[in-house]
Amino acid sequence: MNDGRLRLAYAGLHPDRLRDLTASRGLSGTLNGLVSGRINTTDRVRDAVRIPAEERREQLARAGIEALYKGDPGFPDLLADLPDAPDVLFVRGVLPPFPGVAVVGARRCTSYGKRIARSYGRAIASAGWTVVSGLARGIDGAAHQGTVDAAGAAVAVLGSGIDVMYPKEHGLLARQIISSGGAVVSEYPPGTPPEGWRFPPRNRVISGLSSAIVVVEATVKGGALITAEAALRHGRQIFAVPGDVGRPTSEGCNLLIRDGAFPSLDTADLIE
Repeated sequence: MNDGRLRLAYAGLHPDRLRDLTASRGLSGTLNGLVSGRINTTDRVRDAVRIPAEERREQLARAGIEALYKGDPGFPDLLADLPDAPDVLFVRGVLPPFPGVAVVGARRCTSYGKRIARSYGRAIASAGWTVVSGLARGIDGAAHQGTVDAAGAAVAVLGSGIDVMYPKEHGLLARQIISSGGAVVSEYPPGTPPEGWRFPPRNRVISGLSSAIVVVEATVKGGALITAEAALRHGRQIFAVPGDVGRPTSEGCNLLIRDGAFPSLDTADLIE
């Protein structure tokens, strides 16, 4: 069974399409449809799913990557309980004990927002919780850096394959996360490029791995609010840092607070 699941994970399809296909056709029917061409897709996808699972496992072992399957020991329970959880999670490093707390926000953030995110990363890690974020520029990277500063555990969820670092300048930070006892994970197979459409689905994994979500700075259309929307569906607690009225990177947080998110005023307030 896991052979087919691994081959299908390497298709690299949009998670919603993959879930719809397997729900209607089953695992074998989806694989056969992709290989035969009865399911409309690209030559790259057809070629990818033809490769035997054993060859894929050898590739993963050489790269130091583990494939975790939903329902198996080691797959995070918080994530596995969700109806939109990925079926396979690729992991480099060690998934720390949960609960996790996600710290997310805008890529184009203020220096103030970066300071807040870094201090939250340190505080959450120092309290013994796992910091979860997306390793993106701005708020995500600052939160992860704060975790590394505190020698805490972090999980970085990528919108690409975990051997395709995006942004490239965060390669060192990813290695520090792993060496500190954390992990870099992705539902996309190794070699997957960081295409824009892959990041919104990635955000549900950030929420799924977390018991609570902290939004530090966010515009009204940014990925941080997509993560907050997923957290609302998942029944997670949502915290937001209030900001100046009229500042674009504060607008998303202020709207979240207006709609019921807990305002987080400083690190001590958040931990309490």
